[in-house]
Amino acid sequence: MSSKIKVLLTGASGTVGYEILKQLHQQKDRFEITVFDLDKSKTRKMFSKFKKEIQIKYGDISNNEDVARVCLDKDFVIHIAAIIPPLADDNQELAYRVNVIGTTNLVRNLEKLSPHAFLIYSSSISVYGDRLLYPDIYINDPILPSLGDEYAKTKIEAEGVIATSKLEWSIFRLTAIMGNHKVSKLMFHMPLATSMEICSPADTGRAFVNALSHKEEISGKIYNLGGGESCRCLYSDFLNRSFKIFGLGKVDFPENSFADHNFHCGFYQDGDALEEILKFRRDNLESYYKNEESKVSGLQRAVTSFLKGIIKNRLIKQSEPLEAIRESNQELINRFFKK
Repeated sequence: MSSKIKVLLTGASGTVGYEILKQLHQQKDRFEITVFDLDKSKTRKMFSKFKKEIQIKYGDISNNEDVARVCLDKDFVIHIAAIIPPLADDNQELAYRVNVIGTTNLVRNLEKLSPHAFLIYSSSISVYGDRLLYPDIYINDPILPSLGDEYAKTKIEAEGVIATSKLEWSIFRLTAIMGNHKVSKLMFHMPLATSMEICSPADTGRAFVNALSHKEEISGKIYNLGGGESCRCLYSDFLNRSFKIFGLGKVDFPENSFADHNFHCGFYQDGDALEEILKFRRDNLESYYKNEESKVSGLQRAVTSFLKGIIKNRLIKQSEPLEAIRESNQELINRFFKK
């Protein structure tokens, strides 16, 4: 009989999930690892390097039978699988099916098949809603998702499923995880004056893996997971630095390109509580920028700089706030603007 700790990881093909998988694999002498994810060519390619040393189970988390096949005899479950924005907002039915029904399937099957399993869930800073005027966030602050934030609603409901379950659990509300992120229309949903605190995928993954050794301290608790004071900035400064790194020049989009309220993010004023237990932080804002710079060659930066006008024109077409103004869409104007 194996003496290894049996860990089930959902969503291992995502940015954070893959970091968790890599770090679990580094301790494969301690852990018997099972990953559960959708069967896609991309996913198979990602997992191929691990396939001889981990168990790979493919299925749909919204399908109860698929989930039941991976829930037997587990010690820990790290639940990362989710539909995230912008897809979560564009396909609300899919987001609910994966984020809420999928979580419910997981919890109910674990209650039956691994009743002593410890579940660690990845939630989101989005559950606190718009904190533009009050950026200092604490775990006991009201849960008030922003108007139209379907993702946040599913996270809140999933948290409820977990917190009222028969399992032992802990919930980590993740701040903005920056690294390997893709530019999307959400770029314009976020007011430039937003206070933001980032965390790297590696640090986030380390928090989940380290949590496996601190079950007693974190059981039954919800934590804010962020990078800390050295990872804080204004969104406008973050964009300006990022544009410079990639050769895009200034953030000089037309007026009303960015929303002026109704998003999320802020500073986790009690985020050090989790760091004190798990000791997961290695990165800061400067290390993030340096890492991004390392990905861009001088040639790439020169080409981007030459084409920056074309690139920005393509980007601005993704601005829903600007589109709302131009089309006089009062419902969306009210969502994106206070005035």
